[in-house]
Amino acid sequence: MQFGRTYEEFEVGAVYRHWPGKTVTEADDHLFCLITMNHHPLHLDAHYAEGSTEFGRNVVVGNLIYSILLGMSVPDVSGRAIANLEIESLRHTAPTFHGDTVYGETTVLDRWESTTKDDRGIVHVETIGYKQDGTLVCTFRRKVMVPKRNYLDRRGGDQPGRPVPRR
Repeated sequence: MQFGRTYEEFEVGAVYRHWPGKTVTEADDHLFCLITMNHHPLHLDAHYAEGSTEFGRNVVVGNLIYSILLGMSVPDVSGRAIANLEIESLRHTAPTFHGDTVYGETTVLDRWESTTKDDRGIVHVETIGYKQDGTLVCTFRRKVMVPKRNYLDRRGGDQPGRPVPRR
């Protein structure tokens, strides 16, 4: 199974549909909130969310949804990345709730060769996330520096540094 792409493998307009989706649980949401110190009751306090918000229940913290989508895109987009250069935009367009399943897909918007090093290029992509009913919940654009094939060849191929088992 391929993990990421080289610069030569990206085509403007290509769409990568990330699989599988991720069902977001209450435990996922609460752990992420606690790790990131986001203690807003909208995410953690069911009583508060039920009686004091327009949603009537806890909303999954948006940065968890973004992080899930970013992670989903790694095998298709940035698995071989040299660097993530920029998150150009991030929009949360609808709430996600405990028990929703998030799916994602990424479109290649543009690509160009590095102006300083001939063994890499920049890929500009947009990732969207949507729920099981098709509702768009998150969109973000980013720029990723990816290697050209010769970069990998000089460093040991597709899986540089992978040890060989002793038998």
